[in-house]
Formats: sequence, structure tokens, C-alpha cells
Amino acid sequence: MAAVGRRGCTRGFRGGFTLTPLQIFILLFVAAGATGVVLTRDPTSQAIVVSFYGFLLAIMFFIFQAPDVALSQIVVGAVALPLMILLALARVKKQQRQHDKSR
Repeated sequence: MAAVGRRGCTRGFRGGFTLTPLQIFILLFVAAGATGVVLTRDPTSQAIVVSFYGFLLAIMFFIFQAPDVALSQIVVGAVALPLMILLALARVKKQQRQHDKSR
């Protein structure tokens, strides 16, 4: 008989932990999202994909019963990081336009 561990995983017969189907699904989805981030080449599109990936990580943390980490991940990974990337891209484009005008 499998017992439920304190982190939501079921404890197997030999004391090891097994993952639930939902946990396996979210891990595969996070791996696919990471691949999508790496394969995206346009910086603006990559900022959007990074935001989606941060949200996926937050869902994963919630499923693995770490809601405090999930909330932090939403703030940092899904909002703050993409916003900083987009602001940096806007500033670089603005400086590039100013540099081109001065030539």
C-alpha cells in the first residue's frame, strides 16, 4: 500500500517517492517550455515566452505544494523579468535610433 508523503508524492513500497500523473505532466510541460525559450530567436518574442515559462514554473511549484515559491515566481519570473527585458530592448532601440540620426 502506498502512503502519501508530506509533499504530495506517494511513497512507494521501498520508501522512495513516486510522482503523480499531474506532476509528471507539468514536468514535461515545463521541459517543453524551456525548449521553447531557448529556440525563440527574436528578443521581444523571447521576453513573452520567458513570461509564459515563468508562469509554468509557478504552476509547477504550486502542484509540488510550494505556494510561497509559486507566488514569488509569478512576481519575478512572469512579471518582473520580462518587463525588465522589454524595457532594456526599448532603451537599446531608442539609443540605436538616436545614434543613426547623428550620423
